[in-house]
Amino acid sequence: MSTADAISPDSDRPWATPGAWPVAPGVHRIPLPLPNDGLRAVNVYAVETADDRGRSLTLVDGGWAIEESREALEKALATIDAGVGDIRRFLVTHVHRDHYSQAVALRHVNGAEVALGRGEETSLRLATEGDAVRRVMAAHLADAGSVRAAEAWLAAPTDDEEAQSWGLPDTWIEGDVPIAVGERRFDAVHTPGHTAGHYVFADADAGLLFAGDHVLPTITPSIGFEPDTRLGALADFMGSLAKVRALPDLRLLPAHGPVTGSAHARVDELLDHHEARLGQSLEPLEAGGPGLTAEDVAGHLTWTRHERAWSSLDSFNAALAVMETRAHLEVLVARGQAVVERDRGIADTVGAAAGALPGSDPVSGVPARYRRA
Repeated sequence: MSTADAISPDSDRPWATPGAWPVAPGVHRIPLPLPNDGLRAVNVYAVETADDRGRSLTLVDGGWAIEESREALEKALATIDAGVGDIRRFLVTHVHRDHYSQAVALRHVNGAEVALGRGEETSLRLATEGDAVRRVMAAHLADAGSVRAAEAWLAAPTDDEEAQSWGLPDTWIEGDVPIAVGERRFDAVHTPGHTAGHYVFADADAGLLFAGDHVLPTITPSIGFEPDTRLGALADFMGSLAKVRALPDLRLLPAHGPVTGSAHARVDELLDHHEARLGQSLEPLEAGGPGLTAEDVAGHLTWTRHERAWSSLDSFNAALAVMETRAHLEVLVARGQAVVERDRGIADTVGAAAGALPGSDPVSGVPARYRRA
């Protein structure tokens, strides 16, 4: 069964079926549509609370700011006798637009507070600066050996309207902190990896983990594909998985896919997957010689649950694959199993792409090459 067809126990239907599905008393899962995306939908979670104006809602994640998503949200809320005007706050797991952008858009309508992890500030500020994101992403791709993909990113037109649609949150979440949600207590747990500022929200009393993209039940989240210039995203991700594994075993409420019974079980599967992937990434490397780029290594691996060749992927997913491979290679370097050679540091390459290269110029810089230690 594909991810899109997976049945969620709260609805007994494919998980992306529209509605407001009760996952616990006072908590409803609302799948919202995504345009041109194989994931089909993103789950936002409406948590019933109360304030001096009566009934209110806190939403974990906001959806993508498109008309279809806004309509689906309004219809779903109507089934629980609520509307967008009842939303008082968004707790956003991370800055990706399918989670963040509709929260910002609805803030202009209902004045709701938008809260986001502080670690997302670099990526968010780049998103507001016109073509800065595409230049930085091009630099990352060039460092990974994907020069053609990097040049395609540089050549892509700038979407000034989208850049203007981003906005800073009202509240930055920093560290691991408790957050009052009505009479509930959510533990906001910083889980960097998928993005630098990703958070999960644990409601231990209700036995629920609002996991965002950190722990997904049927797929693995992308790693290493964001404008933040740091390396070590996979090491962060695996450390964050261990952090969630140390929490009580809670019911998994993911951003994509069906509700599942055990967060711990899925964390163990994800850790096993990445350990296996590290071994597969090491196999093509040889001691000595010129070394391989991340794109070279990606070409030796298979991708998706269907074990597809890298050369068969579309351009966007091929770029995702290369960046994830780079993340695995960086862990191998950190473990002393591989060495990396860079004639130019990634910071220099990123700086050139972000500030100096005209959009029509080819990407400069020498890609990183990896070999066995």
